[in-house]
Amino acid sequence: MLTTALLAPRRLVDRVYGPGRLKRIEEMTGLPPLHVEPAEVRDRLGELAGVEAILSTWGMPRLEAADLDRLPRLRAVLYAAGSVHPFAAPLLERGVAVSSAWRANAAPVARTVLAQTLLALKGYFRNVREYRADPAVWQQAFMGPGSCGETVALLGAGAVGCAVIDLLRPLGLRLLVFDPFLAAERAASLGVEKVAVEEAFAQGFVVSNHLADKDEVAGLIDARLLRSLRPGACFINTGRGRTVNEGDLAAVMAERPDLTALLDVTHPEPMPPASPLWGLPNVQVSTHLAGAIQGEVGLLGDRMLDELGRILRGEPLLDAVTAAMLPGLA
Repeated sequence: MLTTALLAPRRLVDRVYGPGRLKRIEEMTGLPPLHVEPAEVRDRLGELAGVEAILSTWGMPRLEAADLDRLPRLRAVLYAAGSVHPFAAPLLERGVAVSSAWRANAAPVARTVLAQTLLALKGYFRNVREYRADPAVWQQAFMGPGSCGETVALLGAGAVGCAVIDLLRPLGLRLLVFDPFLAAERAASLGVEKVAVEEAFAQGFVVSNHLADKDEVAGLIDARLLRSLRPGACFINTGRGRTVNEGDLAAVMAERPDLTALLDVTHPEPMPPASPLWGLPNVQVSTHLAGAIQGEVGLLGDRMLDELGRILRGEPLLDAVTAAMLPGLA
C-alpha cells in the first residue's frame, strides 16, 4: 500500500483526476487518497504526516522546509500540469522527487500551433481583416504563400518546440530553430536548421515562440526583431509573455498592419485593460488556452497516474524534474 494525498483545489481535482481516476488511484495504492485544499495545507499537516506521494495540478502550494519537516515520509510530488518552478526547489533540496506532465501538455499546444501556422501560411488572418473592412476587395484580399516549401521559424526546441517540429516536418516546410542549447547533431536529427534569432525573424513567414520563462530571455523579442519580419508575416506566442517586450510589439504592430500577432500568453495575465494591444486589429489575444483544456486535462492526470505506477513498481519516473531544469520548463 502507498499513502497518497490530492493537494489541489477540489474543482481542479474533479477535472484532472476524474472521472474514474480517483478510483484508479485507490485500486493502485490500496487506499483512497486524502484531499486537502491548498489554503488548508498548513492546518492539516498532521493529517499528511504519513503521506508518501502527493498528486496535484494547478494551484499546488509551495511547501517550505518547515512544512516538509512535518512530512517525513513524502517521496514524490506528481504534478498534472506544466511548469513546476513556483514550488519545486524546496522539494528537490529535500530529496523529494518531482514529476510534471509538461510533456503531455506539449501535445495540445503543438496542435494549436499547427492550426495557427497553417492558417497563417494561407494568409487567413490578414485576409479576413481586409475582407471585413471592405467586401469589395474579395478577389484582391491578401493571400499568403501557402505551405509548400515555405519557411517557419521556431524559438525554442523544448518539449513543445519539438512536438511542433514533429507535426510540421511532414509538410515539406523549411524549419528554422533558434535555441542556444540545441546541439548541431540534435538539430540535424530533428530535420531543422539551427539559426540565430535574427535569422529566425528575418526569414520565417511564421515565427512561433516556445522559449522557456527564464530571466535570460525576458524581453528578448523586441522592436528590432519584430520590425525585421517579412511582409505579411505572423508571430505566434504560446510560450511565455515575459519573453516579449509588449510595448515594442504594440508599436510595431501599429506601424505594420500587414503583420499578424496571435498571442495566447501575455505578461501579465490577464492582459491589462489599458494595454494598447487591445486596440490593434492585427493582434488577436486568447486566454492561455493552447495547453490542455476541458476534457484534454485528463491526459495530464493519466500521465501522473502512470508515474504513480512507476513508483509502486520501483521504476524511475519518466518525467522527473531536476534542479538543472528550473526555473522553468519549455
